[in-house]
Amino acid sequence: MDADENDSIVYLNVGGMEFATTVDTLTQRDTDSMLAVMFSGRHKLHMDKRKNAVFIDRDGTHFRHILNWLRDGCIPLLEPAAYAEFQREAQFYQLSDLKEQLKLFLSRKEEEEEKAEMTRSQVIKCIQFSEKVRLRGVNLSGQNLSKLDLKKVDFTNANIGNTFFNRALLQLARFDGAEADGANFHNANLSECSFLKTAMRGAVLSGAILQSANLQDSILSDSSFCNADLRSAHLQNADLTNANLSNANLEGANLKGARLNGANLKGANLQRAYLRDVDLRNTKLDGANLGGANLQGANW
Repeated sequence: MDADENDSIVYLNVGGMEFATTVDTLTQRDTDSMLAVMFSGRHKLHMDKRKNAVFIDRDGTHFRHILNWLRDGCIPLLEPAAYAEFQREAQFYQLSDLKEQLKLFLSRKEEEEEKAEMTRSQVIKCIQFSEKVRLRGVNLSGQNLSKLDLKKVDFTNANIGNTFFNRALLQLARFDGAEADGANFHNANLSECSFLKTAMRGAVLSGAILQSANLQDSILSDSSFCNADLRSAHLQNADLTNANLSNANLEGANLKGARLNGANLKGANLQRAYLRDVDLRNTKLDGANLGGANLQGANW
């Protein structure tokens, strides 16, 4: 086709819906698509002679979005359920670039939705009507979730900075990778919870039950664990710089490689705790019980 033919108007009948566009629009953006091949001039087109239009035996609901993408490369704003239909149309017309754009667009959209803010009342509705609650990536920053039964709730990658969980029941809950700076877990039940690689700077966990909890590789600097129950807790490589662990029960806890510079362990129970290779030279240990603790390679 010459330039004039490429600019010529083309009429289409897609499943009974009529559209007008140009050959250039149909062929230039994705040269390997079904539409580009159809209008390359090398194939006989199926004509609707009554309307002098090229007929495509396909539901035309989303075809205007196909044309708009071919014109300007923009993904349309649709209802959530419509994106699956639009993806099928992109597949049918063999628009590989559109398929890739849609995949990326929907992935980002899902991430944004996961980061949506939730209130206390919305959280309560979730735990009332669902046996398995997933609040992954949700923004709960500053909310008051005190005294709620949140057992086994998945808070992975959530934003719970400065959120109140005072006296909440959180056994077996997951907080892996969460942003939890300044979170308040005073007197909360966190037994067997997972805080793997969680940022909890300045968090309040005084009086909390953290028996067998997993706090490996977490940032717990300046946090308060005074009088907390950390029996058999996993604290390997945790950053406990300047943390307050006074009178905490750390019996059998694993603190291998933990950073305890400036930490307060006065009166703490460290019986049978694993403190191998830990630097305790700048740690307050007055009145701490180290009976049976593994201190091999520790500096103190």
